[in-house]
Amino acid sequence: MEFAREFAGVRIVFAALAAIFLGGAAEAQFVHAGPEAGAARVEGSYRVAGTIVSGGDGSPLGRARVSLADTRDRKKAEWMITAADGRFEFRAVPAGKYALEGAKKGFRESGYQWHEGFSTAIVTGAGLETENLVLQLIPLGAVSGKVIDEVGEGVRNAQVKLYGENQQRGLDRVVPSGFATTDDEGRYEFPGLVPAKYYLSVTAQPWYAVHPPSENQNGVRVPVETVSRALDVAYETTFYNGATESNGATPISIEKGERATADIHLSPAPALHLFVRMPADQQRFQMPVLSTREFGQEQAVQAEFVGGNETGEMEMVGVPAGKYLIGKPSRSGTVIAAGEMNAAKDGQRVEPVAEEISGRVKVSLKTARGEPLPKGMHLSLRNEGRQTIAWVEVDGNDEATFNYVPAGKYAVLVNSANVAPYTIGRMTVGGIAVEGHDITVAEGASLELNATLMQGRVSVEGVVNKAGRPASGVMVALVPKEPRTHPERFRRDQTDLDGTFHVGGILPGSYTLIAVEDAWGFAWMKQGVLEKYLEHGQNLTIGEMMNGTVVLPDAVEVQSR
Repeated sequence: MEFAREFAGVRIVFAALAAIFLGGAAEAQFVHAGPEAGAARVEGSYRVAGTIVSGGDGSPLGRARVSLADTRDRKKAEWMITAADGRFEFRAVPAGKYALEGAKKGFRESGYQWHEGFSTAIVTGAGLETENLVLQLIPLGAVSGKVIDEVGEGVRNAQVKLYGENQQRGLDRVVPSGFATTDDEGRYEFPGLVPAKYYLSVTAQPWYAVHPPSENQNGVRVPVETVSRALDVAYETTFYNGATESNGATPISIEKGERATADIHLSPAPALHLFVRMPADQQRFQMPVLSTREFGQEQAVQAEFVGGNETGEMEMVGVPAGKYLIGKPSRSGTVIAAGEMNAAKDGQRVEPVAEEISGRVKVSLKTARGEPLPKGMHLSLRNEGRQTIAWVEVDGNDEATFNYVPAGKYAVLVNSANVAPYTIGRMTVGGIAVEGHDITVAEGASLELNATLMQGRVSVEGVVNKAGRPASGVMVALVPKEPRTHPERFRRDQTDLDGTFHVGGILPGSYTLIAVEDAWGFAWMKQGVLEKYLEHGQNLTIGEMMNGTVVLPDAVEVQSR
């Protein structure tokens, strides 16, 4: 069950599959006012009861908060505190679907059979067992430590970044998971961590560092003699345990409820003096932007610029040797990239990026149904590393323009708040029709796109069976054609206690529906793994003009992991 899944529309029934939605619940005790309504509720009421336990050792959790809320109207809910033995009980619950959630300090707040933001709804009704439920709460861990300099003292104001291994959406990824600044003693802490492998990186500046501008001696730039080179130093980005590149970082495994300590030691390295030639029109000069890649994510590098010199150059100081991505901010807010730079020696020249090599992309929009575009719509460009490099609002003429776009391949994505999702279904690029949302921008190119938007107005409902019986807690995924290039079209749900599922907001296109047991926290999107499941899935086509809910005529058979 996915909590935010309300969908208005006409129900399309492909077979006589019964879908029964019984009366809603009232506030607090699920009892409507009035003697007739009350009598009906007593006759058709059920119990939801069980125990909240630790997901670490299975011990009961007393004094935990537990709630039961109608999935169609979460304002209709009841709360209670568990007894010392972790027991809870809700009485006189009408037939229907309910979200069961628990919370306790030191544990992750979770729904029943919680996985990756999905949970299993409790279904009350004849023949359904709801009185011996076990709701697990995952104990949270932490990692803390000190950032220590070369003489053993704590480094204040160091920037500590936390990354975590993540298999959500079936991908093995390392993603940003937290940010902290060290205190006056160099201490940091990341609390509230779920079990996973984590990585740490630190960027900082030596408190004593001095970066004087170099001097010109007979046309040659040389360091000043009044400042010791021992003070003209910088700290390289450093990972736990001592690596200066993310592929050499050591992971920290946090088990359920574990508190780990990780100190990171920094050593100074000579800071380089790099030179950037200024254009003749210095008013248009923009400082280059240096960044590094950490686990595939670009991270800005702190650099200091000192005044222009008689050779027509700006001097960049405080940068340790290393490999950097170089670019400069454009007037549109994007960064124009020029590739990598290996900063290896003092006096090295950094070439500024010419705006002429960047491209321009203009997109004219319309909807497949002819309805006006919603207000506040934005378009974004996502590069091959799945990073958003630009974000532009659609103007009053239903157009959006990206200026100063670096050469490369991009997906054009649609972002619209508070409405059913949109995607680009078709485009013409320079008058040539293409399917999907992918474009290639050459150096200095100017692209004119006409894009047709399609909206997700369709839901799919059904039942998942295992050996002829409804299966709960199963991952259901609606996989689009060309899944690795269209991740925004994926839709997922988790089956409820009666084996039912509801996948909403489906964009027009061709899909395969799969149901996989124990697929949570598992990289099922790997090449060769997903294809195995697709072979035994159900094919669906969602047309551009379809509305409402598709009810599958046959149960979906679960596949083993």
